[in-house]
Amino acid sequence: MTGPAEINYCKEVKKMKMLNGIVLAIAIIGCVNWGLIALFEWDLVAFLFGTMSMLSKIVYGLVGLSGLYLLTFYSKLSDH
Repeated sequence: MTGPAEINYCKEVKKMKMLNGIVLAIAIIGCVNWGLIALFEWDLVAFLFGTMSMLSKIVYGLVGLSGLYLLTFYSKLSDH
């Protein structure tokens, strides 16, 4: 039988997996955008939401925060 502590642990693991997936997707979108800028001088975020509009700034901010969060993944690469 599983107890309440195990059920809560499973819920937390699912939440973290979802958060990690969302953050990774946002970071990939940012990477693709930078690739488009480098290769074609075309900013997809600015095209979709306007040059430095409030929504564009939010998207850029989320990409930056996602990158910072993904830095924590390096600690998970250890042999432990």
